[in-house]
Amino acid sequence: MKKLTKQVKKLFTILPKRSGRDVFGHVAVHHQGGRHKRMYRTIDWLRNKDGVTATVIAVEYDPNRSADVALLNYKDGEKRYIIAPVGIKVGDAVVSGHHVDAVMGNTMPLGAMPVGTFVHNIEIKPGHGAQMIRSAGSFATVLSKDAGRVQVKLPSGETRMFPETCRATVGQISNVEWKNRVIGKAGTSRHMGIRPTVRGVAQNPRSHPHGGGEGRSGIGMPSPKSPWGKPTLGNKTRKKKKYSDRFIVSRRK
Repeated sequence: MKKLTKQVKKLFTILPKRSGRDVFGHVAVHHQGGRHKRMYRTIDWLRNKDGVTATVIAVEYDPNRSADVALLNYKDGEKRYIIAPVGIKVGDAVVSGHHVDAVMGNTMPLGAMPVGTFVHNIEIKPGHGAQMIRSAGSFATVLSKDAGRVQVKLPSGETRMFPETCRATVGQISNVEWKNRVIGKAGTSRHMGIRPTVRGVAQNPRSHPHGGGEGRSGIGMPSPKSPWGKPTLGNKTRKKKKYSDRFIVSRRK
């Protein structure tokens, strides 16, 4: 990036390295550590400057997420980062509010969007900021509206209801080809903070339930285990969410 202004510098903070360790310094998440130094870009998940038009002044790479980010310059001079939708370019104008056009990059309540609109950055609770559909290339589809609820089909195939006052942004998220990227070499993974993965059967029995045995051995019975002895490979890990689960219309399976 070129020389930053004071306003843009305020959107940058140093991202501390956790390296998969907890507060005691113990490994809590395996295969993390190293990585290049990063600056975190503060993203505007709320999009709450209603009625104030903003102009896109830059579309940038963000090392902390799969999607690109766009830097907005509002008419009042404030600058904010948002997740860049597909097709957005420097000079485009975006706006948020209750009565705005359903065009790419604009943010509005789900209840104000036409049926069939592609959306991303969806709120689960009104006013909480975008929590769903935030990764590269993803989008959801508005299916129907009824009795203060909006049915949305998610990328997983799941259909769920949202309050009509929950906000979302129109369009598909940028960097659609992200999943097709070939990392190419081990060093790139290390720059990304990904440490090597060792198979459980190659470890000793103290380190993993699959470890030990003379020569090459299988993973044992009755079922594969995680390093902590919990069943894996098909075992459900999703916890019940009282507020969230009741809005699911049809599950992805």
